[in-house]
Amino acid sequence: MSETRIFHDHEVDLAYKAKRWSGRLVVYGLLLFWTLICLFPIYWTITTSFKTAPDVMQGNMVPFVDYEPSWRGWRSLGLSPDTIFAESTVRKEFLKRFTNSTITALGASGLAVILGSMAAYGLSRFSYRFGFMRNPDISFFFLSQLILPPVVLALPFLVLYRELDLLDTRIGLILLYTLTVMPIVIWIMRDQFASIPVELEEAALVDGMSVWGAFFTIVLPIALPGMVAAFILSLVLTWNEYFFAALLTSTDAKTLPVMVASQTGSQGINWWSMAALSTAAILPLVIIGIALERFIIKGMAAGAVK
Repeated sequence: MSETRIFHDHEVDLAYKAKRWSGRLVVYGLLLFWTLICLFPIYWTITTSFKTAPDVMQGNMVPFVDYEPSWRGWRSLGLSPDTIFAESTVRKEFLKRFTNSTITALGASGLAVILGSMAAYGLSRFSYRFGFMRNPDISFFFLSQLILPPVVLALPFLVLYRELDLLDTRIGLILLYTLTVMPIVIWIMRDQFASIPVELEEAALVDGMSVWGAFFTIVLPIALPGMVAAFILSLVLTWNEYFFAALLTSTDAKTLPVMVASQTGSQGINWWSMAALSTAAILPLVIIGIALERFIIKGMAAGAVK
């Protein structure tokens, strides 16, 4: 009887393990399938930058199997091995647009994180009242700015920037991008600060620290992963912004998205040039995302646990 029970328990254990492993295989299979779907546009962009016109039109996908890779797309930007050390007007233009995108994205993201974090900290720690509006109403007001279509702001900002002489300037884009991404920063950082116990700051104040001392010593190190996550998200949004960059700039302050969209001519779209330019444009974001992955995960998860 005892041996029969042991054998039965062994069968149950094997069935449980088989069910668990089959469940894992399904989950990992779905995750792998979704990963391939998400990475396919990047793969298509990179491979297209090494194609010629017939390869693009025929839809050839696998290098060295469907087609022989060519440097045509990168040569059109002056970034191929045979042109990288030669004089290239297009490469200078690309570097100028790359510099504009870097300065505007970093400047706007940094300013949005600083101002947005201060606003989020105030909303999570103090009670405000502006007429009928309380803290939840103020928070929703900031978040509701994301609902507003950019085209609605086109004419007002065009007139305002013309009067302030901010058209075709980096500072103009930085100020505008700061306003557009600040609601997202406030939304993320409000939950971050709310997840930090107030008792930690109260203990620091009892020990003789000032309000600012408690903030920089206690609160800021804990909320840093969330700030990094907000910064990365803001950086991605400002780096890829096209509408206002095309509307408010003409020559000096144009960014990479505007340059990518301009890869068209009388003969159609230069897919290889556009793909090479897009690859060069997304590469910095990929590197930053990989380098700061742990901060992004911590920042996104911290606000969900209180």
